[in-house]
Amino acid sequence: MRSLHATWYWVAVVTNGLAGLWGIGLVLLKRPTNRFFNWAAGTAVVAMLLQVTFGLILYQQGWRPTNEFHIFYGFVILFTFTFAYIYRIQYEKRPALMWGLTLLFVMGLGLRAFANVR
Repeated sequence: MRSLHATWYWVAVVTNGLAGLWGIGLVLLKRPTNRFFNWAAGTAVVAMLLQVTFGLILYQQGWRPTNEFHIFYGFVILFTFTFAYIYRIQYEKRPALMWGLTLLFVMGLGLRAFANVR
């Protein structure tokens, strides 16, 4: 499980970064979102939620990171997605911008969590 958490980190961060950049690119090019972007954004969210879930399982099994800020960033990721769900109606007004910024923010949180492990 520990190696899965370490490996899946890259999948989660890269998918969030790429989907976030895609959303910002759609905004800059003044293009509407399509089902491919929606699928990519959903995949990025699921990938990061799986990463947080793997971390919670490791914590439950007794593994502890060397720095508590690692856990803090995991909870901030959960809160970010929770607020995105709460404000999902507002996200419908400008979905590419909102999801692009959210996913890039979550990517940054993932990078900060990783920085607190080493």
